[in-house]
Amino acid sequence: MPDTDHPELSDAPSLTISTCESITDIGQEQWEALAGRGNPFLRFEFFEALEDTGCTTPETGWQPQHLVIKSGDSIVGVAPGYLKSHSMGEYVFDFAWAEAFQRYGIHYYPKLLIAVPFTPSRGPRLLITPEVRNKLAPGDIPDLLNDLIEELNVQSWHLLFPDEADQALLSQDSELHRIGCQFHWQNRDYQNFDDFLGELTSRKRKAIRKERKQVVEQGITFVRYHGRDISDSVLSTFYIFYQATYLKRGQRPYLNKAFFEQLRERLPEHLSLIMAVQDGRMIAGALFMSGENTLYGRYWGCLDEYNFLHFETCYYQGIELAIERGLSRFDAGAQGEHKLIRGFEPAITHSWHGIAHPGFREAIEAFTQDEAKQVQNYFDEAYSVLPFKQATDG
Repeated sequence: MPDTDHPELSDAPSLTISTCESITDIGQEQWEALAGRGNPFLRFEFFEALEDTGCTTPETGWQPQHLVIKSGDSIVGVAPGYLKSHSMGEYVFDFAWAEAFQRYGIHYYPKLLIAVPFTPSRGPRLLITPEVRNKLAPGDIPDLLNDLIEELNVQSWHLLFPDEADQALLSQDSELHRIGCQFHWQNRDYQNFDDFLGELTSRKRKAIRKERKQVVEQGITFVRYHGRDISDSVLSTFYIFYQATYLKRGQRPYLNKAFFEQLRERLPEHLSLIMAVQDGRMIAGALFMSGENTLYGRYWGCLDEYNFLHFETCYYQGIELAIERGLSRFDAGAQGEHKLIRGFEPAITHSWHGIAHPGFREAIEAFTQDEAKQVQNYFDEAYSVLPFKQATDG
């Protein structure tokens, strides 16, 4: 376990940062004391399931390297970390950076990734006690991470999709900042789906109703399953659909069936499946995870093509589920400009990167600055064409 001292932290106590190769080395009680139990993607059981089922291992290119921050002998912070031997499953794309390193004969991998595997959703990443967090300046954590990658003998660290509180600890000129744009649905106290439609322009409202009608006319209905009510047969059918999504792109799925089985058994309160049925046969499915305030649409699959079935299963059914549960936001995943015309609003995402090599750092900084201008222009344009009768702030 590398252990890096950093005695010059602003007003904070002297901190050390180290890593461990399994979430179990930290322990559930300690992890939950810092992460809580409200966010499904920060639950101890989530990371343990990834490790237990072989989804995050050195063989898959996701070697657990979770961060532990101490003040003296006391753990005051943790973060999900991995040594990555590739850049798949991250949703913040740095393949061009890796190729540039390779052209000059410098190893880009392994790299230290601070992120939730396969999950492009904003949330806490630096799980630090409030007492210590309040004493940290923006450069303190990046300085610790820069020392850590030197100790680990890797070229870079990357922290993906932090929330606003973590942004405050990372925002400084000496580190590389990237932004991206996703589309999230906001619940403005809607009582039902028609309430939401009532906020859209007439043309967009009619278009969505037409899409939903075409799904009904194909004889397709939907069944919801929650937690341990998801039977083995339903879960097996969903997994076939999930695999198909990746196989159609010539990829192997990141997650195995055993992982989903563990989710059902260990985090049932967060898990929902919506399955599409035609003529008594399941034809598609989508998996959702719910937190305290947010519904997350994570995985979808279908073996055949049906008109508008993807939009209905992944978006409209998800909106109805969010309204039913009183959740304020629906994060339906990383991609999909097509979400915009269906009432999803643009949202800026962030990532921070520490590059040890000074020459490459300078080149990448120029790239990120140019990229940020393009993303901001895209966000502004997307926001200007929202389908609501009168665009609201957000």
